Amino acid sequence: MTRTPLPRSRRIVPAVAVAAVAALALAGCSSTSGGKKAEESAGDVAAGKASTPRMTIAMVTHAPSGDTFWDTIRKGAEAAAAKDNVKLIYSNDENAGDQANLVQNAIDQKVDGIAVTLAKPDALKAVVATAEKAGIPVVGLNAGLGAWKQQKLLSFFGQDESVSGQALGSKLNGTGAKHALCVIQAQGDVNLEERCAGVKKTFSGKTDILYVNGTDMPSVKSTITARLKQDSSIDEVVTLGAPIALTAAQSVSESGSKVKIATFDLNKDLVSAIEKGTIQFAVDQQPFLQGYLAVDSLWLYRTNGNFSGGGEQPVLTGPAFVDKSNVDAVAEFAAKGTR
Repeated sequence: MTRTPLPRSRRIVPAVAVAAVAALALAGCSSTSGGKKAEESAGDVAAGKASTPRMTIAMVTHAPSGDTFWDTIRKGAEAAAAKDNVKLIYSNDENAGDQANLVQNAIDQKVDGIAVTLAKPDALKAVVATAEKAGIPVVGLNAGLGAWKQQKLLSFFGQDESVSGQALGSKLNGTGAKHALCVIQAQGDVNLEERCAGVKKTFSGKTDILYVNGTDMPSVKSTITARLKQDSSIDEVVTLGAPIALTAAQSVSESGSKVKIATFDLNKDLVSAIEKGTIQFAVDQQPFLQGYLAVDSLWLYRTNGNFSGGGEQPVLTGPAFVDKSNVDAVAEFAAKGTR
């Protein structure tokens, strides 16, 4: 298959239309076999198999080790790969320089497409340009809403982190909270910084920022516990990931305070915590959908010249709130590791 990029369309396509294209592609595929490993990983989410020629797509993320959020993104990518007869090469490194090296590795392997997160866009700018110069189409997912068009990516799948932060801040105004502590687990990550900035913008109370090392949960717990003991006026902890939220719940218990917890992102244990009332609510950006659409969009581009979002608009997968009133609707899927 040629790796010369197709001409870029400038027509703006609504996100609803993009989702419909993906759904039609999923429903109309033939049953020829795809990658066995990807199929097994995707479980019963994958449907038919594409009869298009085998291609290779690399997904390179800034995921830290041990964060279940990224497992969900990967499952979505694997489900799309199984359906599309795609060999998926997944790699990750939270260090931006090392992530850039992983993208270069994908270029060297002459993959048919690359899906990448741009948590630190400047560090990826040169290697993304190298991929595009080599004729390899690149899409963005999860992180990089403010940079994907500048770096000439084909599409972007994720949520507007500033908007999601503002939505959470507004929701807190109805809970009676007066003093929020927003916990950032990776300093300098544009997604995380934008979330807390959004909260601070709309929350009518006081918002403080606390930086923790998200790769060291005992340290996260002790740092949050110490801050809660130090400042008894804090009545709300806002975390930016499910594992951090669950650890913060331990901190609240140990500190003996009555602080409430709201968070971004879900996993199985977080859904259970919402059901029990340990966590107030979560902002869901649908990571499975991000991974699925990123791979599927590259397949559609290679096989039919399609552009998700028309090459001009991001495809937004969130935000949406999950709380006690609707948690039952996602619990089944969270148990499977797809929400």
